[in-house]
Amino acid sequence: MTLKKLSSAAIIAVAIAGALLTVTTLAALNVSQNLTSSGSIAAVNLGVYSDSACTVPLTSISWGSIAPGSTNPTTVYIKNTGNVAETLSMSAGSWNPSTSSNYLTLTWNKEGSSLNAGASTAAVLTLAVASSTGSLSSFTFTITITGTQ
Repeated sequence: MTLKKLSSAAIIAVAIAGALLTVTTLAALNVSQNLTSSGSIAAVNLGVYSDSACTVPLTSISWGSIAPGSTNPTTVYIKNTGNVAETLSMSAGSWNPSTSSNYLTLTWNKEGSSLNAGASTAAVLTLAVASSTGSLSSFTFTITITGTQ
């Protein structure tokens, strides 16, 4: 009879220990880090605006605080200020610190799109942050949006 009681007590002890380890492990996995950022925009043969009517020029984007492993999309409006159709492209450079480009990726939904003279379009720029960012806590970079004939 004592052996049965000991076995039941041992099983309960193991179950409690397992539950505590699970809670401890889950707590250790929930770590976050905030990133402060800013950026600037340069456009060639194009206007970049913050509003769909293309009346408020946009010269910088503040990405705000972005958690590792997340993405932050923002919508801008591109207007072809030239007199011929342009093929759109976008690049990011002048990363500060230079290692921030190892942890951050900028994409958009208009790469290779054609924009007629005088026309405008909404473009979504998305900044993706790696799940591990090392010691990166703030950064700046330049976004260049280009129209090619």
